[in-house]
Amino acid sequence: MRKLSTFSLILSLILAIFATGCSANYHIRRAMKKGFSVGESADTIRITTIDSFPVIRDNQIVYERYYTTKDTIVQYKTSYVPKTRWQTRIEYRLKRDTIRQVQKVEVAKYKSQREKPVFWVLILGFVIGMGTMYLFRYSNTQR
Repeated sequence: MRKLSTFSLILSLILAIFATGCSANYHIRRAMKKGFSVGESADTIRITTIDSFPVIRDNQIVYERYYTTKDTIVQYKTSYVPKTRWQTRIEYRLKRDTIRQVQKVEVAKYKSQREKPVFWVLILGFVIGMGTMYLFRYSNTQR
């Protein structure tokens, strides 16, 4: 007798929780307050083609037009579902990381394309400077 009463108590508690739980309308109203828009709209696109073929009338060739609808395409517009803070945080983090990777690649490209200093110009300037210094030093002593 005791086991039956505890089982019925547990069963009645579970049924009470399901009966008083939040409904789908509650969640839809909360989502609408946060920015969800319920928009079930569709666009229908009909592709029409013009065919012309020759017909003989009164000993003359006349081209008649024939309109046909080839296909109908229905495109459903997607509705905006607001993102949670966690989703936006991950999205921003991914954008930040991709921007950093692109910056690293650009810096590496710039460094590889940059011209390295030409050392032979420095050596030539040093030699010319030493040569002129030598010429000035010995030209003054011989006069």
